[in-house]
This record gives sequence, C-alpha cells and structure tokens, in this order.
Amino acid sequence: MKIEVKLTTTNDAYIIKNMYPLFLHDLSGHYGLIEGHMPNKHGIYEDSHAYKTLQDQYDVQNIWWEKQHCLYPYLILVDDNPAGFALIATPPHCAPGVDFFVHDFFLLQPYRGNGIAEFAAKLVFEQFRGNWELYTNPSDKNLIGQKFWRKTVSNYTDGHFEESVGPTHDGNKMIFRFSN
Repeated sequence: MKIEVKLTTTNDAYIIKNMYPLFLHDLSGHYGLIEGHMPNKHGIYEDSHAYKTLQDQYDVQNIWWEKQHCLYPYLILVDDNPAGFALIATPPHCAPGVDFFVHDFFLLQPYRGNGIAEFAAKLVFEQFRGNWELYTNPSDKNLIGQKFWRKTVSNYTDGHFEESVGPTHDGNKMIFRFSN
C-alpha cells in the first residue's frame, strides 16, 4: 500500500472541498447537539445560515489556496486515491510561539484503523521543522481521536510532547504541543 501526502493547488482543491462536508459530519459525532456542530437550516454544516449550498461552503475554503507559504492544504493519498486531508496553518494563523498548527485532519472511514492516518500525520510533520500544536475535542465522545493523537504524537516524538486541556481560540480543547 502506497501512502503519500501531496500539497494541493487550486487545480485539485476540489478534492479536499468534496471531502470537507464529510469531515464536518464526522466531527458532529464528537460534539453532539452543540451549536456550531449541527447543520444550519439549509443542511450545511456551518455556523452561518448564509451558506445555502455546498458551493457557498467551497468558496469560504478558498483561503487555503489563496495564502501560499502560509496555509498548506495537503491531500492524503492511498494507492493514488484520495483518502483524506490535512490542513496546516502557520503564523499569523497560529497561537504565539507556534510555527505549525494542524487546523484540520481527516481520513475517510474505509481507510481508518490500519495505520494510514498515523503514517500520513508523520509525513505531514516531516514537511516542516519547528513548534507544532494541534487540538482535539476533550469529551468522552472523542476517546478514539484523543487516543489516536496521543499515540501518533508520542510515537513521532519518542514521548517528548506536552498534552493539556484548556481554553483555545476554538473553545476548550485537548492540546498537543511538540517540536521536531
């Protein structure tokens, strides 16, 4: 099985955009009936009711391809097929002291549970050197995600990382920090 990560361009941005609603739907299972994690009145997983179609949502995501050298949208490929994505942000889209932030990370259901996500995350981490940060939901509904990130970051750093739970720009989160 060949696993790779590919930095996307505007020419293949649509692939990540096609998977993004699946990612948001997946996240809703980790948060339950919390505002912001439910579809709006048009059936779109976005806070604003201004988004009536998936095209509206696509347009909002264009920032990932408009800010080269600042935002990095990676496609995860398995045997040359789209399997997920990783959206990596750099300053000014990070907390102070953070060089690289895992904004979103997603793997489609058929590819889960066999090491692909961990391998892909490590490939992404290897793209850049510096101080990394990522968040995940600290609730009991997300034990699988917490376990995944704890294991992945621990394996990648040989156990040299910080884990905490606390406030972030996106609410209370489990926070992982490490340097490579």
